[in-house]
Amino acid sequence: MVAEVIINRGAKKLNRTFDYNIPKKLEELILVGSKVLVPFGNGEKLTEAFVVGLKETSAFEVKDIAKLEENLSDKQITLAKWMAKRYFCNVSDCIKLMLTPGTRNKNKEKRIQDKTINCVYLKKDREEIDFEIETGKIKSEKQKRLLNFIKDNEGATVPEIEMFTDCARGIVNTLVKNGYLEIVEKKVERNPLLGRDCEKTYKLNLTEEQEYAYRRVEEAIDSETYEQFLLYGVTGSGKTEVYLQLIEKVLNIGKNAIVLVPEISLTPQMLDRFISRFGKEEIAILHSKLSIGERHDEWERIREKKARIVIGARSAIFAPIENIGIIIIDEEHDSSYKSETNPRYNAKEIAKILAKENKAPLLLRKCYTRYDYFL
Repeated sequence: MVAEVIINRGAKKLNRTFDYNIPKKLEELILVGSKVLVPFGNGEKLTEAFVVGLKETSAFEVKDIAKLEENLSDKQITLAKWMAKRYFCNVSDCIKLMLTPGTRNKNKEKRIQDKTINCVYLKKDREEIDFEIETGKIKSEKQKRLLNFIKDNEGATVPEIEMFTDCARGIVNTLVKNGYLEIVEKKVERNPLLGRDCEKTYKLNLTEEQEYAYRRVEEAIDSETYEQFLLYGVTGSGKTEVYLQLIEKVLNIGKNAIVLVPEISLTPQMLDRFISRFGKEEIAILHSKLSIGERHDEWERIREKKARIVIGARSAIFAPIENIGIIIIDEEHDSSYKSETNPRYNAKEIAKILAKENKAPLLLRKCYTRYDYFL
């Protein structure tokens, strides 16, 4: 099997495919969308590349792919190819928009890693530890105190143990060395919403005009057809309630939602409305004010299907969410939906493609000075 790859470099002359052989051990793992390392040119240094096609043979003498790093989907690669033609840029530049934040640096040492903590657990049975304490085999009062604390608090971190038992790290190390305890490294999720708690709210009764708007979009959701709608009215006219209820409808039928918001509108008050309605466990947020580690972990939560509603600025349209039931673009006239750096894409155009692909409605929201709804 041969892979057609795009080299991850900005040179225009490299905006074409190169053939590489897929080793037997990687044949079942490498797909269209895989990020791989390949030998390129005369040097021994490996270069990042993206698999954009597969075929049985090549007309050229080809080298082997050295390593598989990450997989994107076939649909993401198709979208990247479309973007490259539409916005006159390299395919590799478009693919990079879809990679997990923090993993795009070619230098592995500079990539974001999972955040971990060391947790302490008992390694011997409780009964055996109790017996050794009672028979005097364990004589140190600090070791006894520490072991008794761990019996009631397995999974505590070393700083927590030091704080609550007044025992130094050296005591923990001694008990680990003697086989009483073990230290387990655990992943910690950098979730920007963890500290936010909001009182649960429920849907409100819609006005006649709100109900009309809701029903029109609901028809497209139920029939699984792409339609584009414009929802407009003065600020405070209840547009947000309409699309909160549409998102609830989508979640209830097992689908997911994307909400794009101008960066300046991603306020705590705005997020609180979503959290109070849907709960923070269902929501992932993506915007530039998050740390790169938070964006990395939010992306992974979406990929692992832990979050069903993606709320974010322009680049959130590339989040790895599947089974989309609705896409909403708030303040759709805002200029921030157009990227001013390479690749210079328009998030509204990307949203339209994704909505068509998922047979889902695209709801654009805009404020006017007079009250009205128009769909």
